Amino acid sequence: MSKPLNIGMIGYGFMGRTHTNAYRQVNKFFDLEYQPVLKACCARKEEKIKPFAENWGYESYETDWRKLIARHDIDLIDIGSPNNTHKEIVLAAAAAGKMVLCEKPLAMDVAEAKERCAAIEKAGVANMVWFNYRRVPAITLAKQLVDEKRVGKPFHYRATYLQDWTIGQDVPQGGAALWRLDAKVAGSGVTGDLLAHSIDTAEWLNGPIRSVVAKTETFVKQRMHAETGKVEPVGIDDACMFLAVFENGSMGTFESTRYARGRKNFNTFELNGETGSLFFDLEDPQYLDYFKYADPKSGEKVEDHLTGWQRIHVTNSEHPYMDKWWVPGCTIGYEHTFTNALSDFLKSLEEGQPPVQPDFRSGLRTQMVCDAVLASAKEGKWVDVADFG
Repeated sequence: MSKPLNIGMIGYGFMGRTHTNAYRQVNKFFDLEYQPVLKACCARKEEKIKPFAENWGYESYETDWRKLIARHDIDLIDIGSPNNTHKEIVLAAAAAGKMVLCEKPLAMDVAEAKERCAAIEKAGVANMVWFNYRRVPAITLAKQLVDEKRVGKPFHYRATYLQDWTIGQDVPQGGAALWRLDAKVAGSGVTGDLLAHSIDTAEWLNGPIRSVVAKTETFVKQRMHAETGKVEPVGIDDACMFLAVFENGSMGTFESTRYARGRKNFNTFELNGETGSLFFDLEDPQYLDYFKYADPKSGEKVEDHLTGWQRIHVTNSEHPYMDKWWVPGCTIGYEHTFTNALSDFLKSLEEGQPPVQPDFRSGLRTQMVCDAVLASAKEGKWVDVADFG
């Protein structure tokens, strides 16, 4: 017997659409007890939220998130609005006993993340942070291979996340479309927006990061603000690179920029271990590259004439999530990662499991690394992530 779960969606932009699409699709592909109901959505401007509600099939809409949270017919609050709005919404939703799903990054800084995490845990409400890339089947398979000891003792982890959409002096900052370039709204630039994904994936696959040393750069120092029309200083980082040492002793390199001409969403990682290696590229997401040097059980080395990188096409029914989608050889895309994530969240509610990962505490952990990276870039020295705990 299905159980309705009434959704209150805050935000109508990119994330509002991706999350809403997941709510609409999840029960069509996954056998779940809970069934999301698009009860209400919310944004400040009626001329924006009304057509969004009508297009996506929400039963109603609000222009004040406080009214949305106060409604007795809302079970879950989903936050897809800009970063600087998350704090008040999370605290109010937790106090009202609502489940909370929040877009990444969890907070503007560690202090905010701690406050939100404490509020959520005190309220005892189900929660999740939308680090959706964990639910790319190839990345989930990478986690499976790590857990099966097929990589062995890790030595190196390297990640890149490259885009090119902010190149140019004439690109403004702020406003509905470009708030990610406004430090007062976003908190940081590529560190919180892009590297947060890379950090979450890295710690999921390779364990906690112990210490970092970083360098950031803002290539365009001033931009016109879309809301004021005035030229103002740019406070976000356009590019960031950092070295990392993991708790397991392995070394890491991370690079992110919005100034890599020709790169649209180039998100990669490579993990090198004693008995194998893994490589993934989000722009070719149906594949996971695996190098097998030795058998994880026997320790026996692969015959020399058989060694080499193996490209796994992650579309068979035995691969993560793929038994719910199409026949082997037919790929899935970006939007499916949100549906996969939502299915895991709903399944955890059904089975009464601990909070599905990544939860708010996991989001706090990622924020600690982000803050350590920014502090290192400012201070020009190695910084311990534990100092931000």
